[in-house]
Amino acid sequence: MSDWIKFLGTAGARYAVTRQLRRSGGIWVSLEGTQLLIDPGPGSLIRCLSSKPPLNPLDLDGIILSHRHIDHSNDMNIMIEAMTNGGTQKKGFVFAPSDAVDKDPVILHHFRNHVNTIVLLREGGEYSVGSIHFSTPVRHIHGVETYGLHFKGAQISVSIVTDTQYFDGLESYYPGDILILYTVLLSSKNEILHLSLEDAEHILSRVQPRLCILTHFGMGIIKGKPWVLASELSRKTGVEVIAASDGMKLSLDDIDNIHI
Repeated sequence: MSDWIKFLGTAGARYAVTRQLRRSGGIWVSLEGTQLLIDPGPGSLIRCLSSKPPLNPLDLDGIILSHRHIDHSNDMNIMIEAMTNGGTQKKGFVFAPSDAVDKDPVILHHFRNHVNTIVLLREGGEYSVGSIHFSTPVRHIHGVETYGLHFKGAQISVSIVTDTQYFDGLESYYPGDILILYTVLLSSKNEILHLSLEDAEHILSRVQPRLCILTHFGMGIIKGKPWVLASELSRKTGVEVIAASDGMKLSLDDIDNIHI
């Protein structure tokens, strides 16, 4: 049984996404035989079907939405449609914050009966789907209700720190062997509630994951060449850091000899 993570897209924030300077399809996780799609942003369905080899949405066991912003949620409904074969096969789970389901919902009522269950995410929540267990340990500081994810597998743990302004102790909630950081900014800006490269350095100075992956890049990071910035961050912190690229597939089968 192969465990892996596929980055369908690595664009973060409005300009990188609307100009498609990088793709914005989200992250597909295959862990212990369970398949999950995280944050299906614009183009997610196309990126699944055009992957080599293609990723079949019918294979999904569930979809997780960290928050309702359009760069994370645009393809939510079409991916529910694809996961359930146009609604003809009721299956799967959807996990989302309450404000993506309640007032002005991201998940349209028409698609809600397509899936087995819609589960509302909450701070300190723990969840299971198939063989995967994950938690949403803390609510983030962002413009809407937002949660990061911590996956606990039998052999490996993966933490995904989604959009947030840095706050003291953030890193303590995400103890994964692999730490994925949504890194939008080069430098922190109080008025922009996203992590920066400076924040990533601060986080890695306090925790030592076996591997850190940067993704969800804004304009400054893209112009600065993410792979160069990741290499410099690795030199500064002593942690192996790589920058995700569109379509990158990361095998998790041997973490000590991890390969792309």
